[in-house]
Amino acid sequence: MLPLLGFAVVAYGALVGGLYLFQRQLLYFPDKAHPELLGLEKLGVREVTLTTEDGLSLLSWYLPARPERPVIAYFHGNGGHIGYRAERLLRFAREGYGVLMAEYRGYGGNPGAPSETGFYADGRAALAFLEREGVTPNRLVLYGESLGSGVAVALAVQHDIAALVLEAPFTSVAEVAQCHFPYVPASRMVTDRFDSLSRIAKVRAPMLILHGERDRVVPIRFGRALLDAASEPKEGWFAPEAGHEDLARYGSLDVVVAFIERRLGG
Repeated sequence: MLPLLGFAVVAYGALVGGLYLFQRQLLYFPDKAHPELLGLEKLGVREVTLTTEDGLSLLSWYLPARPERPVIAYFHGNGGHIGYRAERLLRFAREGYGVLMAEYRGYGGNPGAPSETGFYADGRAALAFLEREGVTPNRLVLYGESLGSGVAVALAVQHDIAALVLEAPFTSVAEVAQCHFPYVPASRMVTDRFDSLSRIAKVRAPMLILHGERDRVVPIRFGRALLDAASEPKEGWFAPEAGHEDLARYGSLDVVVAFIERRLGG
């Protein structure tokens, strides 16, 4: 019996140690290939460079807005690269919105390695780019998708913006990790925490939270908890049939457009 107990302890320790050492490989899933525009340049989309405070040059995509129309700074989730989100860019382009598809370090052929502090620096570089382009706060919408919601919330606390949209957001990565690994002290092991719950009440811009009832990656209770903790004005849209990656199939982008038109005055 004692040898079996000892083996179990060693195995558990190895599991915990492995999760701790390789946690970033479990959190970030970048496609490192260069994203191709594939005809988007005909709409006016162009490749731009975001320069971070720590000296990285990050390729991103930018579509200027029609005169006086809103501009969306889009921060995507933990998988793929900006090219996987072209459908969203196309939807917003139809409304005359400007869109900056901000790419992260370590994604889409960009230098650097993903991390929480690095992603925040990448987000600040994105907003600095838009400021140089003449985008004023009263036209600026931050859109955070999944992991990108943590970036968008942190930026929304630090910058004046017109509105904030969060798709499949979490309270913190630590809490989601504990949900997926309930038999280890996952929440205490996480280093890149993206603690949106501690920040969300400080956001003063109108907010829209989108979530799918069947989300198994970031269960909907996290989105609801974030909405409950947020300050007014806030709105929630919860799709009964949607999971984590298919909200657009159930009309989420139309909901976002309606929200922006309502909040930014058309």
